[in-house]
Amino acid sequence: MSENQYAVLRVITHRDAAPIRVTAHAAPPARLSRAHTKAGAWQAVADLQSKPVSRGISKPPGIKEIAFALSLSIGTVDRALHGRAGINAATKARILEAAAAMEYRPNLAARQLKLNRHLQVGIYLPQHIRSFFEPLREGIRAAAAAVHGIQVKLTFHDYPRLGSSDLAVMKGDAAAHYDAVILSPGNPKKIAAALKRLAQQNTAVVCVATDAPDSPRIASVAIDARMSGGLAAELLGCTLPGPGSVAVLTGDLQTEDHLLKQRGFEATCAALHPSLKLLPAVQTHDQPREAYQATLRLMRKRPRPGGLYVSTANSLPVLEALREAGLLGKIQIVTTDLYGELVPFLRSGDVLATLDQRPFMQGKAAFEAVAAFLLRAETPPAPTRLAPHIIMRSNLPLSRDEPTMHDDFES
Repeated sequence: MSENQYAVLRVITHRDAAPIRVTAHAAPPARLSRAHTKAGAWQAVADLQSKPVSRGISKPPGIKEIAFALSLSIGTVDRALHGRAGINAATKARILEAAAAMEYRPNLAARQLKLNRHLQVGIYLPQHIRSFFEPLREGIRAAAAAVHGIQVKLTFHDYPRLGSSDLAVMKGDAAAHYDAVILSPGNPKKIAAALKRLAQQNTAVVCVATDAPDSPRIASVAIDARMSGGLAAELLGCTLPGPGSVAVLTGDLQTEDHLLKQRGFEATCAALHPSLKLLPAVQTHDQPREAYQATLRLMRKRPRPGGLYVSTANSLPVLEALREAGLLGKIQIVTTDLYGELVPFLRSGDVLATLDQRPFMQGKAAFEAVAAFLLRAETPPAPTRLAPHIIMRSNLPLSRDEPTMHDDFES
């Protein structure tokens, strides 16, 4: 591409690589001759292959880029793409062919938003596990407050727990017609049809905390669940003396986040600590009483497991059961998330480590994906996975200023 040309295209840099947005900008050029041939236009496309690649969120090709590539006016391209009169058939066919080659996608929701100048977002999150979902909500609010030049209205909807009654709440709110929806899909298969309907209504859907990978969501923000499970397995494997058994207490293996943590734990145990025997996963459905009773049953097994990984924030009932059984401090435990009630267990060493899922940052990133898509016509990377933070007794003081902490954090 010459120095005075610019374009935004989607290319493949390697046969097996994921598509990468390429942005090459320079000063806008003088208009090319209308006699510029189609072959010449595609030569400009080919020239981009040798330009540096910028990864991440970038603006997809739009009407201006198509118009420049074909040396046509923006009005002519606009008429062709939107089926308006005033354009001959040959030119229209040429424009549509170019749009397809450049993978142009009209952002219908963003177009409507420009007319209304306000953004309405519905958020569907569980009431349960406040230590995780409340800072996640705070992250959404913080990101929305940072948006300027447009009115943002957030409507929060609660349901009892992950994967329970979320579909009923969404159906009851079907007439709301949000520009975007942020939700945590506890059971992706159960809400698949609802997510498809939202996409058909041009409602942007962003999954947070867990994912519905086969849905038409525009983005997904969560912790790297496989990494979390792998870290837990490595921590336990490095601290347990010799062969023994370990167990995972999770929520529900129908939830993508919980399933991937389990797989990450299993894979790391097999690869790095094959002498450890992994007991079957215990699903507690994020119910405190169920987690408490399941822990007591585990402790009655012979031989008793020497290590536990609690892969959700539902760890307090597990710790209380161990205290009642007189085993607190005698079993290595890795928990999930950081909240005030967990701090004394970390300080005492009764909990080896906790893997903070950074819920505030998850909520913030989820809303930022909505804003990027609807306000700036940028395609967010899907999925976005955050690295978990390992918190142990030695680095606990450094975590006091994290936005995930609550007012009940003890000094």
